[in-house]
Amino acid sequence: MSSDVNTPAGAPLHAPRRSPSPALMAQLQARFGARFSTGASVLLQHGSDESAYLPVPPDAVVYVQSTEEAAFVVRACAAERVPLIAFGVGSSIEGHLLAVEGGVCIDFSQMNQVLAIRTEDLNVTVQAGVTRNQLNAALAGTGFFFSVDPGADATVGGMVATAASGTNTVRYGTMRDNVVNLTVVTSEGEIVRTATQARKSSAGYNLTQLFCGSEGTLGLITEATVRVHPHPEVVAAAVVHFPSVRDAVDCVIEAIQLGVPLARAEMLDALTIRAVNAHSRTALGEHPTLFLEFGGSQAQIDEQAAIVRELAAGHGGGEFQWATRQEERSRLWTPRHHAYFASLQLRPGSRSMTTDACVPLSALASCIGETQEDIGAHGLLAPVFGHVGDGNFHCLVLFDPQKPDEVAAAEAFSHRLVQRALRHGGTSTGEHGVGLHKMPYLVEEHGVHAVALMRAVKHAFDPHNIFNPGKVVSFQVTD
Repeated sequence: MSSDVNTPAGAPLHAPRRSPSPALMAQLQARFGARFSTGASVLLQHGSDESAYLPVPPDAVVYVQSTEEAAFVVRACAAERVPLIAFGVGSSIEGHLLAVEGGVCIDFSQMNQVLAIRTEDLNVTVQAGVTRNQLNAALAGTGFFFSVDPGADATVGGMVATAASGTNTVRYGTMRDNVVNLTVVTSEGEIVRTATQARKSSAGYNLTQLFCGSEGTLGLITEATVRVHPHPEVVAAAVVHFPSVRDAVDCVIEAIQLGVPLARAEMLDALTIRAVNAHSRTALGEHPTLFLEFGGSQAQIDEQAAIVRELAAGHGGGEFQWATRQEERSRLWTPRHHAYFASLQLRPGSRSMTTDACVPLSALASCIGETQEDIGAHGLLAPVFGHVGDGNFHCLVLFDPQKPDEVAAAEAFSHRLVQRALRHGGTSTGEHGVGLHKMPYLVEEHGVHAVALMRAVKHAFDPHNIFNPGKVVSFQVTD
């Protein structure tokens, strides 16, 4: 296999593959038995994600069950400077999982134990392979829930690694706001805990936040202590249509500026609504639509709802569909949660270049408006939806991977969108991460000196470049 990534997204060139020696393969086989695999289908699964990139499989996959086993694999691979790529469920979207320099993939799916639930401290400790749905199932009956909801049933370790966020961010924050401490395996195979369980600390550098968003390039996250939140006394969901995307977005921005504590605020454009109607067999009006959620006491919800209803009317909003019972709320929110896969069905057999621009709230309506004009001007099929409460929106550019002109058009649109977001004071990626695709924009976004500091951090933590090489920042080992 070539060391270059065969992809429609124009990935940078990478160093040659650093495959494990027969001796290392035998060592891992002897230690893990059936939990070590070089089967073609297993390798293909672990060299693929939800991005537009074509698969680039690793040389082997190891299924670990403990932090100590992960440390064993790190030490064995570090001795030969063989790359290591962490794998949760494969839902990342920027090429994070591709083994562009070969190596061993460490699968955390069997590290899926909830280790401790401490409702009195408002936190839980889990192994990295626990998914958000598994965690919330374990919390059932406690009165608490884990708030970060990126849509996919991602693992907690993967969500920490990509600094994930999602539909609840507007009220409960991103993964960065909800991580207390981590257990990490370093490039020398040492096991490190990044912090205590205290809610704050002034002791030394913030290693927890350094690993949050590191995308597996600084170490292996094996356990995480994360915050949980009490369920509100009452939860109400609402759906309301608007004449334009700008009207819908402006309504949310005004509500936030007035201090309305929205729990969720999601916008779907008319094309996305058409897709979810076909996918979920719903009958929503095909107009730009807000999906909202409120939480608190009944009096608080009544007050919040009255304010938002008045704001919506001022922006041409239609009648509100309300739901307070869990079953009804789920029915209203199902279209939003299915938006990604529903949009793919607008053109069966297509691939999606999924973007995640994020800009200051004051620039959101303009940025989305300009983006929709761009989509129309270039004749693209690209639903738009997102977490408008925190300035983050997505475009799913659908294209035929077998048609070079469509591939080029999708890539060109993605580039223009990033440039537009940066012009508006935003970022190239609000929640998907850098991976492979956003690497070229880091200098433009942060500056040469800031990226040099990032590279220095990478060198300090991983001097032999074994952790997920070729991602986030370029780094070549010279010795």
